[in-house]
This record gives sequence, structure tokens and C-alpha cells, in this order.
Amino acid sequence: PDHVIRAPLGAEQTLELGYRMRAFDVWVHEQDLRAALGTPGNLDAPGALVTRDVLLEAMPDVVARGAGAPASSAVVLDVSGPVEFLRTVRVDAEGRGSIDGAPSLGPAVTLATDWETFVRLACGRVRPADVADRVKTEGDEALAAAILDNIAVTPR
Repeated sequence: PDHVIRAPLGAEQTLELGYRMRAFDVWVHEQDLRAALGTPGNLDAPGALVTRDVLLEAMPDVVARGAGAPASSAVVLDVSGPVEFLRTVRVDAEGRGSIDGAPSLGPAVTLATDWETFVRLACGRVRPADVADRVKTEGDEALAAAILDNIAVTPR
């Protein structure tokens, strides 16, 4: 797993990361094809769990840097469906983000949506306005909008 290989675009990465990113890419593109063909499904496959982990790793940067969440704040992500999770992105006093599974009391923002919508937003397949009816936000409306505006972590 620690063996270093050439990654796309000439960078280097570990074999483990390479396999992980290929599983992510394949599952996300499968979902793209399913959406285009109108054949939803396979939302709970092993690739979906890899995708969840890859996307969650990006959320601290989305919240802290991209959306500019204030220091010492928390944002809760509540995702339901075939792959469900409740995670808290915490921004420390220095403005760095981290993520954990402990719920936060009194978060600045809570974003709740279903798994498919979360994936489509985080992978840049839809814009927040296109799925506003599938995303429930509570708390600081400006921060929630900034998070949603920055949630796409893959190239569009």
C-alpha cells in the first residue's frame, strides 16, 4: 500500500491512494451514467463508502477555508439514505477545520440532505439552487449558503 506510483498528471502517490481514488472515480462516474440514463441505483455499493470517506475528508477545507466559517464554530452534516452519516466539521481558534463523528450542540449551521444529493453537490454535478428543495439548512443562512457555494470538491 505504501509503494509510490505515478498518479494522473505526473504526480506521485501511494498505491493505496491510487486505488482509493480510482474506486471513487469509477463509482461517481457510474452515478453520472445512471443519472443520464434514468436508472438510479447502486447507491450503497462499496464504492459509495469510499466516496463518502473521500468527500468527508474534503469538508473541513470547504467549511473553514472555502466558506470562511468563523473560528471556534461547528457545522453539522446530516445525510440520510443508503449511506447515512452525521458528522461535525469543527473550526478551531486558528481557523483550521477538522471533522469528527461527535454531534455538536448549537452548531453555526446544520445541513441535512439525502446521500444522492450530497454526492451530486460535492462532486459538482448540480448547483445548490437546482436542489434547494432537497437540502434543509438551519442556523446562519449566509454561512450555509457559502458552504453550499463551495461544496463541490471535484472538477466540474
